[in-house]
Amino acid sequence: MARAALLATACVAALLAVAGPARADGDPASDYLLSRPLFVPTDDGVPDANVQQLTSVLADAKARGYTIRVALIGTRYDMGSVYELWKQPKLYARFLGQELSIVYKGRLLVVMPNGLGTSRHGKATPADQAVVDRLPPPGANGARLANTAARAVQKLAAQAGVIVTLPSLSAPEKSTANQDRIEIAGAAAALLVLAAAVFGGRRLLARRRAR
Repeated sequence: MARAALLATACVAALLAVAGPARADGDPASDYLLSRPLFVPTDDGVPDANVQQLTSVLADAKARGYTIRVALIGTRYDMGSVYELWKQPKLYARFLGQELSIVYKGRLLVVMPNGLGTSRHGKATPADQAVVDRLPPPGANGARLANTAARAVQKLAAQAGVIVTLPSLSAPEKSTANQDRIEIAGAAAALLVLAAAVFGGRRLLARRRAR
């Protein structure tokens, strides 16, 4: 029994040792962008509203004939095993474009805290790069990372003659605590009135019967 428990513990430890670095293995963005237009790491603190805004921009651009895929790279960890290209958005854009070229040969945009990079079919795109170079680096902030990407897509599309609207961020749901209190108080008052009416009606009925 003790031997079986020791063996089970050893197996669990081995599995944890393998699972630990597995997430950082390979190039996460290249796997994700094979079938999707946007790569957003879950640990970079990108607000949902910014993700929705960027997703809308990409969908709008595609509907108007301008297709591009975007990778947000907020930390070195997002690079997987190609971390040597961290903070080299231009080189990484070309590398990522080559990784995707088996399935996707179109435009690609990479956004890192220190700048942006563009490519197409794994090759540099000087005209597009000149456009995104005019944008200030977003820094290590998830919201700015996504917002910079959205504005970059808008400007790149405009250069190609495609006008894309940058939607406003979805406002977070406002707290309804006060409204809930008012509704609860109103409901309680209504119940009191109803209870008083029922009680009064019963007393009146009882008096009539007593006569």
